[in-house]
Amino acid sequence: MAYFFQEPSHTFSEYLLVPGYSSEHCIPANVSLKTPVVRFKKGEECPLTMNVPMVSAVMQAVSGEQMGIALAKEGGIAFIYVSQSIESQAAMVRRVKNYKAGFVISDSNLRVTDTLADVLALKQRTGHSTMAVTDDGTGTGKMLGLVTSRDYRVSRMDPDAKVADFMTPVEKLIYAPEGTSLKTANDIIWDHKLNALPIISEDGHLVSFVFRKDYDSHKGNPLELLDSQKRYVVGAGINTRDYEERVPALVEAGVDVLVMDSSEGYSYWQKHCLEWIRAKYGDTVKVGAGNVVDGEGFRFLADAGADFVKIGIGGGSICITRETKGIGRGQATAVIDVAAERDKYFEETGIYVPICADGGIVQDYHITLALAMGADFCMLGRYFSRFDESPTSKILVGGSYMKEYWGEGSARARNWQRYDLGGAAKLSFEEGVDSYVPYAGALADGMATTLAKVRSTMCNCGALTIPELREKAKLTLVSATSIVEGGAHDVLLKDTTNGNQRG
Repeated sequence: MAYFFQEPSHTFSEYLLVPGYSSEHCIPANVSLKTPVVRFKKGEECPLTMNVPMVSAVMQAVSGEQMGIALAKEGGIAFIYVSQSIESQAAMVRRVKNYKAGFVISDSNLRVTDTLADVLALKQRTGHSTMAVTDDGTGTGKMLGLVTSRDYRVSRMDPDAKVADFMTPVEKLIYAPEGTSLKTANDIIWDHKLNALPIISEDGHLVSFVFRKDYDSHKGNPLELLDSQKRYVVGAGINTRDYEERVPALVEAGVDVLVMDSSEGYSYWQKHCLEWIRAKYGDTVKVGAGNVVDGEGFRFLADAGADFVKIGIGGGSICITRETKGIGRGQATAVIDVAAERDKYFEETGIYVPICADGGIVQDYHITLALAMGADFCMLGRYFSRFDESPTSKILVGGSYMKEYWGEGSARARNWQRYDLGGAAKLSFEEGVDSYVPYAGALADGMATTLAKVRSTMCNCGALTIPELREKAKLTLVSATSIVEGGAHDVLLKDTTNGNQRG
C-alpha cells in the first residue's frame, strides 16, 4: 500500500515569523548573511562560502555571464546555464573569471549594414545608448566604430540610414589597448571628457568598455565574492548525459562550483555522475545535486557525495511539473523535512551538507522564512530574470516593460538533457511555460532592497547570523483569512502613478 504523509504540505506563504527579543545590538548593519555553500567536516572551515544567501537558477533566461559578474559583485553565485554547447558554456565561465571590475563586456552591438531603426530598437531593448560597431555584430568582433546618442538626431535622419554613414569610425576614436589598468582607463576618460572608453586587443578586436558613469560604483563592492586569485566566483550547471566531456571543460575554464540541473535528483543517474566526478577529481571539484523534497532523497545524495543538495519540485513560477505529473511537495514542508535530515546527518557523520531552497520564493520575506526553516541559501529564477543582467530582451507589453522568462522544462528551452528519458532525444510533454515578468532595473538595486528586508526581519527575531536565526526563529501557520488580513484591506488605495484612486 502507498505511504501517506500524515500532514499536508505547506508553502512559504502559509507561515509567518513571530518576533523575538531584539537587543540593542540587533540592527541591520550588524547582520551577517554569510553562509556555507559546500560540505565541510565538523571543526573545519567551509571551503566555499557566500556573503549573501542567494544564487541564480540554472536557466537560459536567468544565468548568463552578465548575471555571473553582477551577482558575484553582490556576494552571491550565478550558475551558468547548461542547455547550450559545452564550448559556449565554458567560454561564459571563462569570461566571468577573466572579468576585471570596471571592464564591461559589450551587450549592445551593431554591424555597419544595420540601420537607424535597428539602433533605436536595440536601445529600447537594452536601454544602452553606447553601441559598438563590429565586423560581426558581436561584443568581441573587430572594432569598426562607435554609435552614441550624439552621433544621430532622430528627427533629422531617415530610419533607413546606414550605421556606416553616421557612426564614429574607429580611426577617430580614443581607445585603450588590452591590458590597460582600470586607473589608467579612468584617467583617460577624465582627461578626454569621454563617456565611454573602448578597450581593444592588439589585433583590433573589441575586448570591453569602461564607462564614466560606472566610476563611483567601481570604488568598492564590500560583499563581492572572490576566489583566492581575486577573481569573481561563478558556478555552472551540468547534466547527467554529457558530464564526462562537460565537467573537464568547465573545470579547465575555472568554474568554482557545479550543480546538476535535473527535474528530480533521487536517481541512479545522479549517483553515477557524482561517483564519476569523485573518481576523477576527488574532493577538489565541488558539485551540488538535486532536486529532492524529503529527508530520504537528501540522505541518498549526501551519501553519494553531493556538496550541497537542492530542495524543490514544482514550486517555481514557470514550473508545471505538479499539474502535469502530480509530483512534488509544498516548498516550506520540503525545506523543513530536509533540514531536519541534514542536521541528523551532521550529528551522525560530522559532515555538514548545505541545503538550497530552489523555487517557491514569491515575496522577499520568503527568503527569510526559508533560512529560518533551515535552508543555507536560496536559488531563484523569476527574481533574477527581471533584472538588466539576465540574458533576455526587455520588451514593451501592454504599456509596461517586461522581460521574457521561460522554464527549462518548456519546449522553448529544448533542454531534454535535464530529464532522464531513457535515451529519448526530445521532450514528450512540457513541464515549464514561456512567460513575461515585470522589468525591475538593475540587479544591485533590487538585491539591496531585498537584503535590507531580510536583515530587518532577522533583527525582529533577535538574530544577527543565519545560524542564530535558525535557533531563535518562531514560526506560525496562518489561516486563509489571516493571509488576507496581512495585506492592505478595507481601505481605498490611492494610485500614486496618476493621482487616481483604486480599490
